[in-house]
Amino acid sequence: MDYIFKNYFLYLLLAPALILTLLFKYLPMYGAIIAFKDFNPMKGILGSEWAGLKHFTRFLSSPNFEIIFMSTLKLSLYGLILGFPVPIILALMINQLRRNAIKKNIQLILYAPNFISVVVIVGMIFIFLSPAGPINIILTNITGKPLMFLTDPEYFRSVYIISGIWQGAGWASIIYVAALASVDPELHNAATIDGANIVQRIRHIDLSTIKPVMAIVFILGAGSIMAIGFEKAFLMQTAMNLPTSEIIPTYVYKQGLQAGDYAYSTAVGLFNSVINVIMLVAVNFIVKKLNEGEGLY
Repeated sequence: MDYIFKNYFLYLLLAPALILTLLFKYLPMYGAIIAFKDFNPMKGILGSEWAGLKHFTRFLSSPNFEIIFMSTLKLSLYGLILGFPVPIILALMINQLRRNAIKKNIQLILYAPNFISVVVIVGMIFIFLSPAGPINIILTNITGKPLMFLTDPEYFRSVYIISGIWQGAGWASIIYVAALASVDPELHNAATIDGANIVQRIRHIDLSTIKPVMAIVFILGAGSIMAIGFEKAFLMQTAMNLPTSEIIPTYVYKQGLQAGDYAYSTAVGLFNSVINVIMLVAVNFIVKKLNEGEGLY
């Protein structure tokens, strides 16, 4: 207690973040009770009757469960596998630039897409990939026919993942660029004198430096593997690409806010969160085994 009183100013600085976390992260967990009740808005959460695991059973036995679950899993898994190495590669390339002016301009170009809103990104996707868009004009001149990127379920995941990598890879590379900035230049000089080429220096010096950061980022990415952003998938949905574009977040939105089935949608969302927690613990355990005890916790 003496330490707290002596350093009360530090705790005052921490207080706003702590209060916001409690208000917007922990208190809303109370609403998860709805998943175990036949929720009636007129009776409230406490007044509604208990339903047990009825809503979870309903979702798991639904004919759409396998389709929605696998669509969510594939979209997240492919996005993680394909998107994880791109920021690392960009950071390594940026780190090799020696002229600061060029480096800053390239970083600005790479970071810019992250600040474009999801609505604008989807609008750009629709413009570029529409049957009369510039990409299909080129494809038509080459193959003689356009590709239905926006309506064919086969192309939804590719368009979603590639556009996501383009938008977020530059911004995600910041943490790796910062880690690489701590590398002692003398290590590279010594390796060059010993005859190491650029690939060997990157492998044994740069990658070794950012290895702990890579482990943490991968664990966090795997831990949120089912937590796909709802907005982009929903905005990209069409009646024809639903077999691959209908994922758990969009399904929760439709069942909860559009259909008004709050208890069922809460159960589906809670199921999704439980899967994320299981993935986080499992991946952290595996990474610690493979990474000499270094993990998220």
